[in-house]
Amino acid sequence: MDVAEMVTVIREMPHPDYANLWDSIVVDQSVKDRLLRSTLLALRLRAALPFETTALHGLTLLYGPPGTGKTTLGRGLPHQLAQFTKNRKARLIEINPHGLMSAEHGQSQRKVTELLTEHIPSLVDDGLPTVVLLDEVESMAVARSEASLAANPADVHRATDAVLAALDSSATELTHVMFVATSNFTSALDSAFQSRVDVAIHMPAPDTDAALAILKKTLESMSTAFPALARLAKSSALKRVAQKLAGTDGRRVRKTVSEAMIVRADTAIDPAQLTVDDLLEAAARVLKNGRPEGTKRGDRNGAN
Repeated sequence: MDVAEMVTVIREMPHPDYANLWDSIVVDQSVKDRLLRSTLLALRLRAALPFETTALHGLTLLYGPPGTGKTTLGRGLPHQLAQFTKNRKARLIEINPHGLMSAEHGQSQRKVTELLTEHIPSLVDDGLPTVVLLDEVESMAVARSEASLAANPADVHRATDAVLAALDSSATELTHVMFVATSNFTSALDSAFQSRVDVAIHMPAPDTDAALAILKKTLESMSTAFPALARLAKSSALKRVAQKLAGTDGRRVRKTVSEAMIVRADTAIDPAQLTVDDLLEAAARVLKNGRPEGTKRGDRNGAN
């Protein structure tokens, strides 16, 4: 695969397709504030001061269980960022890191180097503030201490070395570029990569309040097609469902609504007939089937 094919999205912001991503994530506002403010500050400091003063690499890490909204927030960030830039514009670039890792000896290192030190710089040479999203970054910044478990540990070393070298280079040469990395398993990330992270932001699984907000938002959105669901979204009994789902990842909380619609044939035919009892039964099935790895009940914040 050519490195250009690993860039899955190049989009200038603001863009209508990305306008609602930021608000679609239910999480404590402090999480969003920290992500946006740290990005704004890093761009300002890196443009005005040398790396030796700031020690900023332009790298943010969003970490937490799957389904907590890390990727969506990363995609929504440049849309929010645009309103604060000089020309009211920003750019999003998404990379598929999985395509960088090759079974051929030495190819992973070559691809990483070419992508991060040649191809990406060529895409951002206009100086437009840019967010480069590295989703599931553990696939390209593998902990070298664990490389002995890999099929080709020497290549893992070289690929991770290439990522680190590229980050060091971009820290001084691409001061208008911010890398936002997501990870479900920080234990798999190389320690030297983690030391280059400027800001690490935890995205926890939803607590009861967050699960309730996700359920309400989902039902309200569905009410555009099925108006009766707007009344269900206002039901005080919905909190009982949220209490059961607390600690389950936000994506699963949202999908519980559609899963509840197949509890009965009537609701499969007409989703407007959905009830709290249907939702409770669906939530019980989620609990019976087990929670995704890395989630637990009672987390204080929530995301989706």
